[in-house]
Amino acid sequence: MGWVFLFAAGCAEIIFAVSLKYNEGFTKMYPSIITMTSGIASFYLLMLAIKTLPLGTAYAIWTGMGAVGVAILSIYLFNESTDWLRMASISLIVIGIVGLKLTHVEFG
Repeated sequence: MGWVFLFAAGCAEIIFAVSLKYNEGFTKMYPSIITMTSGIASFYLLMLAIKTLPLGTAYAIWTGMGAVGVAILSIYLFNESTDWLRMASISLIVIGIVGLKLTHVEFG
């Protein structure tokens, strides 16, 4: 169940970060509500995930999911660069996330 919570936390983190762009310094009500709600949800779900997953693994995957998700969405939503170095860097983060998941050993 920890992995489900972690995946949901990562998705909420992506929504949180992208909504920051739309709330314009918390001056727009609905994007601000989305920012606050998704931020709280992200931290809460991460807290649930680390009850059964190692903190270092869970935190690294959570931040990696957020970074990759926001980078990819920013390409589509905000027309950010898709140059080879940026795409290679995103790929390296994905490789790190997969590596952490594959090397995770269940204890208990």
